[in-house]
Amino acid sequence: MTQREQQTSKSAAILYRPVGITSSIIAGVIAGQIFQQVWKRASTDEYSDPPGPLQTEYPLKEVLLAAAVQSAIFGVVRTLVNRGGARVFERMTGEWPGD
Repeated sequence: MTQREQQTSKSAAILYRPVGITSSIIAGVIAGQIFQQVWKRASTDEYSDPPGPLQTEYPLKEVLLAAAVQSAIFGVVRTLVNRGGARVFERMTGEWPGD
């Protein structure tokens, strides 16, 4: 039976839940910091803060670009952190927490 064919036990899924929640919070913090740095370096104006959706001084195109970049960074970081957490959990318990 390959790793992908293994069934996750209910206990592994339950035990992993706090790890998953914690890793999601950590991923959000890391992604937010990465996004701030990326936007600061990519910004051409003197204000390096990314535009919020309700800030009228920014054109819609710039607001949408900021949202797209932020979402992409968050998705990648969250996937990396969650996958890493699952691998550590598997090494410690011998069971993959997902599927």
